[in-house]
Amino acid sequence: MAGGSIAPMPSLAPLVFFGTPEFAVPTLEALAAAGRSPALVVSQPSRPAGRGGEPRLPPVALWAREHGRQLQQPERVRAAEFLDSLRPLQPAIAVVVAFGQIFPRELLQLPAAGCLNLHASLLPLYRGAAPIQAAIAAGEERTGVTVMRMEAGLDSGPILLQAATAIEPRETAGELAARLATLGAGLMVEALDRLERGDLTERQQDHALATMAPRLSRDSGRADWQLTATQLANRLRAFTPWPGLTAELRGAPVKLVRATPLSGPSLTAGPPPAPGTFLGVVPAGVAAACGAGTVLAIAELQRPGRKTQRAVDFVNGERLHPGERFS
Repeated sequence: MAGGSIAPMPSLAPLVFFGTPEFAVPTLEALAAAGRSPALVVSQPSRPAGRGGEPRLPPVALWAREHGRQLQQPERVRAAEFLDSLRPLQPAIAVVVAFGQIFPRELLQLPAAGCLNLHASLLPLYRGAAPIQAAIAAGEERTGVTVMRMEAGLDSGPILLQAATAIEPRETAGELAARLATLGAGLMVEALDRLERGDLTERQQDHALATMAPRLSRDSGRADWQLTATQLANRLRAFTPWPGLTAELRGAPVKLVRATPLSGPSLTAGPPPAPGTFLGVVPAGVAAACGAGTVLAIAELQRPGRKTQRAVDFVNGERLHPGERFS
C-alpha cells in the first residue's frame, strides 16, 4: 500500500514508555542501552497475584522501580487527571509495547512525534491482543514483529518497520514470545534512530488482508476433539503456558501438557472411532482419536493439583481402558 517519507526529527526526547508484561521489558532495556531511557514509564496497575492475593507489580513497573525511573500506573489512560499529568512533560514520542489499554485520540496526539507501537505479528495479520497464540494455533510457519504508528483503529496504523522469523515446529507461545520480544526490541531502537535521521518511509496497511487475534480466556483452552490432531497439537503449543489445553475425562478436568500428531495408518480397523476416544498407549504417548480420522499422541498429562505424569504412568494410575473418551 502507498505511504510516504517521514521528515527528520532532530530529537525524540523526552520519551514516554507504555508497557506492562514481561514481553515489554526487552524493549525498555534496549532503549536504555541505546541512550534513550524513558523520562516516564507507564504501566497497568498492580493486581492481586499468588495464593496470598497480594498486589504484584507488573514486570515493566518493577523494571522502572529497580532502575529509578518515574512510574505511573493509571487505572485508565483516558482519565483527565492522567492526561493532565502528562502534558507538562511535553513528550516528543511515546513507545508502546503490550500496554493493555486503548488509547484515546487525545493521548495519541499528545506526543509531538506520535505514538509508536511494537506489535507481535506481521501486520495486517493478527491484529488484537493475542497475535502470538493466534499464529501458532493457525499453523503458521512464519511470523514476526511490526513497528507501527498508532491511530484510533485497533492495530490499523501505518507500518514503519517489520522483521520476520520462522516458527519452530514444536515452539510454544511462551518460547516464541521471548524470541519476538528480543527481535522487537532491536527493531524499535532502529525505528527511533531512523526517525531522527529521516530515512524511514511509512506504508499504509492493506486492511482487506487483516485477520484478528482476540484476547484469550480460560475457555479458549478447552480441547475440541472434532479438530484434527495437527490442529489440536498447534492449539496446545499456542496455549502454553496459558491458558493451557484442557479436556475432561471421567467427569474431571485433565490438562494436556505435551502432544504430537501421529502419522501413518490408523490404529484401528474399520470406521474411525468417535473423536476423543482413548485408543491405547503407543511409544509417543496416549493415543486419542481426533477429527478426520487422525490420532493425537499425548506424551504428558496433568490432573488439577497433581504433578505432570508421563503417558504410561497416567494410564496405569487411572486404570484407563481403550474405548473411554476424553470430552
